[in-house]
Amino acid sequence: MSAWLFDLGNTRLKCTPLRDDGAVGEVLALPHRHDDVAAALERALPARIDVAYLASVADPALRVAVLQALAARCGRISLARTQRRGGGVAIAYAQPHRLGVDRYLALIAARTRAPGGAVVCGVGTALTIDLLDADGRHLGGRIAPSPDLMREALHQRAAQLPVDGGAYREFADDTDDALASGCLGAAIALVERSAAAARARVSTPPALLLHGGGAAALRPWLPGALDTPHLVLEGLAVWARDERPPA
Repeated sequence: MSAWLFDLGNTRLKCTPLRDDGAVGEVLALPHRHDDVAAALERALPARIDVAYLASVADPALRVAVLQALAARCGRISLARTQRRGGGVAIAYAQPHRLGVDRYLALIAARTRAPGGAVVCGVGTALTIDLLDADGRHLGGRIAPSPDLMREALHQRAAQLPVDGGAYREFADDTDDALASGCLGAAIALVERSAAAARARVSTPPALLLHGGGAAALRPWLPGALDTPHLVLEGLAVWARDERPPA
């Protein structure tokens, strides 16, 4: 049976075939616009696949566009949803549906990647941080703007401030570097504070897992962090393995 995994975020659509051993295959990143996502899927996918597993945190219109494009070539489409328990993880939220499915799936993958517990940091449009203990209990998390979103917000309010460029400096001596240093530094500081609080809360020191399109910018400043760029797709692979088709 041919199966594919799809991670539809706010900035990118990533997809990969699900291998026979349950692991993810080569990951493709596709255009992320309503008017060309169908054509991008047409180029990337086989003419026919048996099942598609989709995790989406994108706006409803884009999600519908992707579902329509998949329906033309898939025998079955399964949409991942956050559950109170699944994949060895118990969610802290009293209302599990309010936890983004990307965070949920990343926690499921972290359960396998770091059985001793993990601080899971996703860097995309938002910066998300979640704590998972060694028993698979989600102990909560944080959401903040990512460094890129901080830059975009500043540029929108003050157009003379560039939306990109500059390099990280502890004390910058020009505006571009100061912007890069401030926005990146804010994210680094939040991750470091969260990791320190996590170590104080749980008995086993948790691993720090970084994933998402913006994670590479933080990695040099977070010694010991593990690069797990496709953590959401890895969690979706576990979800797909455990999911059963309707009778």
